[in-house]
Amino acid sequence: MNRTTTASYLTALPAVCPVAPPGAQQYTDQIMGYVLWGVVILFGLGIIVSIGAIVAGRIFGMPHASKAGIVGIVVVFVAIICYLVLPGIVTSMTGSGCTLPTPAPAV
Repeated sequence: MNRTTTASYLTALPAVCPVAPPGAQQYTDQIMGYVLWGVVILFGLGIIVSIGAIVAGRIFGMPHASKAGIVGIVVVFVAIICYLVLPGIVTSMTGSGCTLPTPAPAV
């Protein structure tokens, strides 16, 4: 089979777009809502534990605990920023999810 025949077969293929089954959107939204609230709760717990480490380190004279609390707060805020920025980056790279056949290079 030569390249021209292969290219003609590839250009004849339709675009492949993923489609959810009918009625699945309701459950998908519900699961995504639970995940969103779970992540927000984890961020809050991380900040509370970090503040607790800072306070305990100051009260009991443990500078390492205070430093760990400060690092914990910084890590939580970096994770929040990544949580907000990375989905946009992934969406811009993947697009709509449809894959189109690429034609063979002309020789």
